Amino acid sequence: MARFLFTATYTVEGISGLMKEGGARRAEVIRALVENAGGRMESFDFGLGPHDAYVICDLPDQQTAVALATTIRAAGGLDTRINPLLTPEEMDGALQLNMAYRPPGV
Repeated sequence: MARFLFTATYTVEGISGLMKEGGARRAEVIRALVENAGGRMESFDFGLGPHDAYVICDLPDQQTAVALATTIRAAGGLDTRINPLLTPEEMDGALQLNMAYRPPGV
């Protein structure tokens, strides 16, 4: 399983729906969507910053993450973005890979 951070910004229609249904109900809907896709939702939080909602979940693969994000965006209530998340151990492994790179002008 891979971890992902979904950030979402509500559209006018989405905020209207949120006001009718409430935050707990939206979290239940997203949890069910993630679980039906074979994943597990770790957290769902609303924010007061650049995004309205933040969801961290484990998903089987990147294709599943894209399928969820595009399904949600196509429904029109949210503008959703996906960010893959790495554990500290995954970051250490990536940092140990030997990459050959020459910066411009050198």
